[in-house]
Amino acid sequence: MQVLILYYSKGGNTRKLAEAIAEGVSAVEGVTPLLRHTRDVTKGDFVASEGVIVGSPVYFGVMAAEVKKVLDDFVSVRKKMENKVGAAFTTAGDPTGGKETTMMSIIQALLIYGMIIVGDPMSATGHYGTACVGAPDAGACENGRKLGARVAELVKKLAA
Repeated sequence: MQVLILYYSKGGNTRKLAEAIAEGVSAVEGVTPLLRHTRDVTKGDFVASEGVIVGSPVYFGVMAAEVKKVLDDFVSVRKKMENKVGAAFTTAGDPTGGKETTMMSIIQALLIYGMIIVGDPMSATGHYGTACVGAPDAGACENGRKLGARVAELVKKLAA
């Protein structure tokens, strides 16, 4: 089983958090992470994944245009994504910079794809997904690993 970690990163912070999430996915036996920048992802990657975790830096309180473009471009496979697991993560430049609204913009798109949405587990922050300000520190990376593991575990449960 595969979980796609789809992200856009201009300065590297979102990529670093995506890498931590991928570590969490790989910690679950039988589930493999597929880490893809928006410029490298294919419809095949999207459809072949049982879970999709989407990450973006905060851009005006919503996902970056590069992330939105992928989600818009892949709409033709929407019915193939129904009942797969979806989750969101983000990085911001300021503590009040729109992290939650950005994750909600991603979550809204994944809901339109018919996906089953999960936030990060209670052992992390228990909210909409994993987020941080600036470069992810050890705590943010740990929360990212927990989110990745949660999605991977749910993918396995749904396949059983």
